[in-house]
Amino acid sequence: MIGFTLTEAQMAAQKKAREFAEKHMKPYVRELDRMPSPHFDWKIVDRFASAGYTSFFIPKEYGGGGVDSLTMAIACEEMSVVCAGICSVLGATMLAANCLKAGGTSEQKNKYLSFLAEKKGRLGALAITEPNAGSDLGAVSTIARKDKDSYVINGLKSYISNAGVADLYIVVATTDPAKKYAGLDFFIVPADTPGLSAGKIEDKLGLRASQTGAVILDNVRVPADNLVGKPGTGFLVAMQALDLSRPIMSVNAIGIARAAYEAALEYTRKRVQFGKPLFNNQAVAFALADMATAIDAARLLTWRACCLLDSGQEFTKEASMAKLFSSEAAVEICSKAMHLMGAVGYTRDLPVEKFFRDAKAMTILEGTSEIQRRIIAQEL
Repeated sequence: MIGFTLTEAQMAAQKKAREFAEKHMKPYVRELDRMPSPHFDWKIVDRFASAGYTSFFIPKEYGGGGVDSLTMAIACEEMSVVCAGICSVLGATMLAANCLKAGGTSEQKNKYLSFLAEKKGRLGALAITEPNAGSDLGAVSTIARKDKDSYVINGLKSYISNAGVADLYIVVATTDPAKKYAGLDFFIVPADTPGLSAGKIEDKLGLRASQTGAVILDNVRVPADNLVGKPGTGFLVAMQALDLSRPIMSVNAIGIARAAYEAALEYTRKRVQFGKPLFNNQAVAFALADMATAIDAARLLTWRACCLLDSGQEFTKEASMAKLFSSEAAVEICSKAMHLMGAVGYTRDLPVEKFFRDAKAMTILEGTSEIQRRIIAQEL
C-alpha cells in the first residue's frame, strides 16, 4: 500500500532544510543573483558544509550523511524554493559522486567519496559536455591515451557546473573515437592535477549563484587506477549517474515552481482591482489552481521515482518522466506567475523574474526535455 505521510525523520529533514534555507541562503540570494560573473561565494559552501549538506548524499561508510533519495528530495525542494542556483552547487557535486557510486571500484569509492565527504566543503564536478558534444555523447572528442601505467588526457569541456571551484573532476574521454559510445570512459582527476585548468566562466541567464564554465585538459596525466569501472563502460556509467540525479533535478524545478506560485498567490490575494482582490477573479483563481495541481503532480512523480530507486527497483523511465514534467511545469508556472502579477512581476522589484530565469535551465541541464522523451519512449 502506498502512503503519503512523511516519516518523522523525513519531516525533521524537511524542517531543518527549510530553516537552513531561510537563515543561511535567503539573505544572500538577491546579492548573488546580481553579482557580475564570474562570482562565487565560498561562505555559502562553508555554511552547507557545516550543516552536512555537501556530503549528505554520500553513503555513511564513506563519511557522508547516507540519506535515501526521497529524504534528499524532500530537503532539496525546501532549499530550491529559496535559491536553485545555490543548490546547483550541491547538485554538481552529487552528480560527480553518483558516477563513483555507479561505476567506481571499492578502492575508488573509499578514497574519493571519503575525500568529498570531509567536513571542508569540498566540491565535485562532472565534465561531460564539449563544444560539439552534449546530448550526443558519442561525439566526445576529449582523448585519453594509455601510456604505460597512466592515461594522458587532452581536450576541452564546456558548460561544466562548478568549473574552476571543484576539488575533484570526473571527466569523460574517449580512448578510441572510432568506437563512439563503446570507447568512452570516465577518469578521476583531482583539481590540482598538472594540466587541468578552468577556461571561460559563463555569464548565465539564471542559476547565477553557481559557477559554470570551461575545463581545459592539457596533457593531464592520471594513474590507470583512476579509470572509473571497466574500460569502455563510460556511457553506461553516465546513464546510471544521470538516472540517480534526475529526481533531485526534478525537485529543484519543483522548488522554483513553488516559489513562483506562492509569490503569485500572495500577490493576488492582496492586489485589489475593480474593487476586489485579483484572486476573486475566476480566471486568476483557476490559473492558480492549475499551478498548484501541476506542482503536486510533479512532486508525486518525483517521489515515485525516489521510492523505486530506494527500494532497488527499475526507475529510469520514472526518473525521466519526473524530470520532464517538473522542468516544463516550472517554466509554465513561472510564466503564469509573472503574468498574474503584471508589470511589477516583470521587474526586479519582485523575485518572480529570477524564478523565471532559473526555471528555464531545468529543461536543459542533465538531459534536455527531448532527451527525457527519448528515454521514456525507449523504456516504453
